[in-house]
Amino acid sequence: MPTERDLEKYAELAVRTGINVQQGQTLVVSAPLSAVELVRIIVTKAYEAGAKNVHVEWNDEQLTRIKYKLAPDEAFTEYPMFRAKGWEEFAENGAGFLSIYSPNPDLLDGIDPGRVAAASKAAAIALQGWRGYTMAHRVAWSLISTPTEEWAAKIFPDLPAREAVDKLWEHILRATRVDQDDPVQAWKEHNARLAKTVDYLNRKQYRKLVYRAEGTELAVGMPDNHVWHGGSTENEKGVTFNPNMPTEEVFTMPHKDGVSGFVRSTRPLNHGGNLIDNFTLRFENGKVVDFTAEKGYDTLKLLLETDEGAGRLGEVALVPHRSPISDTNLIFYNTLFDENASCHFALGRAYPTTIQGGTDMTKDQLTENGANDSLVHVDFMMGAADLNIDGITEDGVSEPIFRQGNWAIEFS
Repeated sequence: MPTERDLEKYAELAVRTGINVQQGQTLVVSAPLSAVELVRIIVTKAYEAGAKNVHVEWNDEQLTRIKYKLAPDEAFTEYPMFRAKGWEEFAENGAGFLSIYSPNPDLLDGIDPGRVAAASKAAAIALQGWRGYTMAHRVAWSLISTPTEEWAAKIFPDLPAREAVDKLWEHILRATRVDQDDPVQAWKEHNARLAKTVDYLNRKQYRKLVYRAEGTELAVGMPDNHVWHGGSTENEKGVTFNPNMPTEEVFTMPHKDGVSGFVRSTRPLNHGGNLIDNFTLRFENGKVVDFTAEKGYDTLKLLLETDEGAGRLGEVALVPHRSPISDTNLIFYNTLFDENASCHFALGRAYPTTIQGGTDMTKDQLTENGANDSLVHVDFMMGAADLNIDGITEDGVSEPIFRQGNWAIEFS
């Protein structure tokens, strides 16, 4: 169990570094009921940092499962627009958005995947306006996690419930650097290290990335003027924030039509309360043309069918195999953690921040410049210890980027 001091440090980190709450700003917090103790401290820290108002929205997974089991089909084709418009209004007025993401990986096991897909699509349509603010980094937003008994039991099935939760807390605090004396300073140093990697890749402007590993032979074309990001970033007011805590990745967009070959997943994907595992995607001219999955085939199929862009890539992210989360040798069944233990891609929408001038482009202009558009943005993990990646330069020279799962480059 974390100490009171641990929770204080975690809350302080979320408020000061995750969102970087400003004087007079509103903070919107989304959290599971199990995180009530931490949320109360976060609210306190936010007001101490100068927040004008802190709005908390609670969610209860048991109520979610009850609805999926018992509600009529039409319940999953609509989304409460008062909530969507409310979040959009919060964003328009400069609020920050902190989410505590702690899903039960098996929450919707046995539920009709069609219901889950319908509800996800309805929510995505309703929340397009709000997501426009977050994906363009017009507002500060951040994602953290706290343990639940169900999530902890999935990772540590042989431990008693209390011990499993304590063990997961230990890993969360270590991954977010809360176990260090000064987590805020530790994150400043970590962000500086990621910035060196970002600067190197942005100078290179590779025309193509070539991936090779067991089950993966993939060529990923890169658009002109793509922009790599990693660690902290800035919103439109110039306020620095950290979208993901933890984070070990650097990422950008691929060209939506430039992906060819096949890629194999290396970690399970928890998508909407169902697991998709051991799956392979085959691409031609940027589009998924065939796929397999040992688990969650129907869920994957419905994801890819969400819209035309759901079967194309919107993000390419690099994470060395030798990194803090990967070194635990655990599968977390939580994308926030698993994507920061493995190189990964995202199906669906590209971040407009990952191309020069993208936040000022119209949707058509983004498309013309190679950015993918979709209602979804779903990360999946494909990196492991055998992954090799080469970068192809403008003049056709091949340079090693990753060898045996790790950087083949020294960043100065």
